[in-house]
Amino acid sequence: MGFKKDFTWGVASSAYQIEGAWSEDGKGLSVWDVYSHENGNIANGHTGDVACDFYHKFKDDIKLMKELGIRAYRFSISWTRIFPNGIGEVNEKGVKFYSDVIDELLKNGIEPYIALFHWDYPYALNKKGGWLNEDSVKWFAEYAGKVSELYSDRVENFITFNEPQCFVGYGYLAGVHAPGYKVSYKDIFQICHNVLKAHGSAVIAIRKNARKPVKIGYAPTCGAMYPTNETKEVVEATRKKYFSCPSISREVMWNVAWWSDPVVLGRYPEDGLKMYSEYLPKITEEDMKLISQPLDFYGQNIYNGREVELDDAGNAVFVERKQGFSKTGNQWPVTPKCLYWGPKFLYERYKLPIVITENGMAENDVVSLDSKVHDPNRIDFLNRYLDELEKATNDGVDVSGYFVWTLLDNFEWTRGYNDRFGIVYVDYETQKRIPKDSAFWYKEYIEKNAK
Repeated sequence: MGFKKDFTWGVASSAYQIEGAWSEDGKGLSVWDVYSHENGNIANGHTGDVACDFYHKFKDDIKLMKELGIRAYRFSISWTRIFPNGIGEVNEKGVKFYSDVIDELLKNGIEPYIALFHWDYPYALNKKGGWLNEDSVKWFAEYAGKVSELYSDRVENFITFNEPQCFVGYGYLAGVHAPGYKVSYKDIFQICHNVLKAHGSAVIAIRKNARKPVKIGYAPTCGAMYPTNETKEVVEATRKKYFSCPSISREVMWNVAWWSDPVVLGRYPEDGLKMYSEYLPKITEEDMKLISQPLDFYGQNIYNGREVELDDAGNAVFVERKQGFSKTGNQWPVTPKCLYWGPKFLYERYKLPIVITENGMAENDVVSLDSKVHDPNRIDFLNRYLDELEKATNDGVDVSGYFVWTLLDNFEWTRGYNDRFGIVYVDYETQKRIPKDSAFWYKEYIEKNAK
């Protein structure tokens, strides 16, 4: 059977990680602009000031995408290129940049997917309380509506948030990402609720301002879980554990159900409501109606997972990883089964077409003596994971798209430029691009499976 004929094959990126031009042409400051310039926050003192210089090199990079057979490109808009202060005055040079990117993609036969928010929150709004301020709901809606008005004549697919688990959990609870705060649990659940309301408000604003029919999705993340065997008891225990809420800790934001049940099912998970009751803001029926606006697809970023078994008492527990288990270049585990069971569990629960909005691996890539970049581990990784995703589609999971993270080696947040996730190598001193072996492998894979 294989992947369906209209399956979307793409690559993903984010504005701050590739664009550079951090203070050019009227762009306002984001929290990442500020955070990366503060000493000690980023490995080796790296910043995204230049990154891959996509802002100036986008035509060449899009041409390269076409040569590599890429069918779709998921990119984020830098909020402060459109609204330098987050709200209010529009920056026409920023508007033109993204318009030019979209036109160039379409000219090269590449379908644009716009992600509205990939972590680079406006610094001017952060000084007003950021996501903790309930006005953030209308701020984000204003921005989302404007983006829809500007680009929906040419762009069909929009994504509200990328990985809220990360920008809330890391940015406000652990304090290791921008803006670098460590707030109380009471504040963290208020932030979470505001972000979810902002999502719903953005969906309304996108549809209201759209110039043509659009499709809207959402792209959370979280490690997947997969059963150690396919007996009914272990599968059901794994499913239950995957969607259960963790107890209060500094890792509490890392779960699927708290971030996705309200969006798709219109309710917070019961176990979370009980465990977190003393920290929760007032949650109204109107809030839940707002949060659960109809979506057209459900995105999920999946990189790895944990194997689950039953202990002697019948409880679902994680299987200890084997000594010397397979790892990526940044020490993440290689667990292909997560791309079968993750989509399967998500589709069965949320009943929306699944798009894998990010999947890929970091590796210690080098330019070899033949001036090429050979990355057999990445090819093996992508092949194994896509085999599992194809198996999921063959077993009835409605998977409609897959995006490799990422096209170009780029700024990987607090890791700076130390982790290379791209299928195209970037020499950051010269900005030269060298497609890796995996880029050519992915091209052949797309050609074979898109027939």
